[in-house]
Amino acid sequence: MCYNPNMDIVKSARELTKSEMEKYDCPLMPLFDFAAEKTIELAKKMGVSEEIVGTGFWLMDVKLPQARKEKKAAEHTRMSLERAREFLASSGLDEDAKEKILSCVADHHGAKEYRCLEAEVSANGDCYKFMHPKGFFMYLTILGRECDTFEECLKQAEMKMNEKFGVISLDICKQELGEYYRVLKGYIAEAGK
Repeated sequence: MCYNPNMDIVKSARELTKSEMEKYDCPLMPLFDFAAEKTIELAKKMGVSEEIVGTGFWLMDVKLPQARKEKKAAEHTRMSLERAREFLASSGLDEDAKEKILSCVADHHGAKEYRCLEAEVSANGDCYKFMHPKGFFMYLTILGRECDTFEECLKQAEMKMNEKFGVISLDICKQELGEYYRVLKGYIAEAGK
């Protein structure tokens, strides 16, 4: 099932991120589409704005392709925030919605205290990229094109999975992704023997 956003601003944010991925030859779109679908499902379950969460999801990593290419991945959040502000300036959204979207971008690696529930939902939804079996195996496939060895791929995938495990804060995600995490950790241990 492909992610099919039905809100104009979400579609525009997705197209912007897609164009950045194409520009920098970054093969992450299938992984992002999968996680976007899960994030919108989570927004519905949590009763928050799908428009804000979906837009925030697509903008949180909009500059990740460039940052990866320039070997500045640690700076992608700052870069994405700058681009998100530019994108939102002409969006027609009110200031409250813009601030919530920017919070989604700023806090997508987790926060002690989220500025809004939409940011927490977006950050938790991002975890599906690396902790859900489909996301995990999609990520491994992508890493297979970038890493020199299987061990290097597995180490990187486990590192991202561990990072995102620390981000999960919503009970609904703790239940679902926590079980996947436990099982995948077991498979990783066996594969590393």
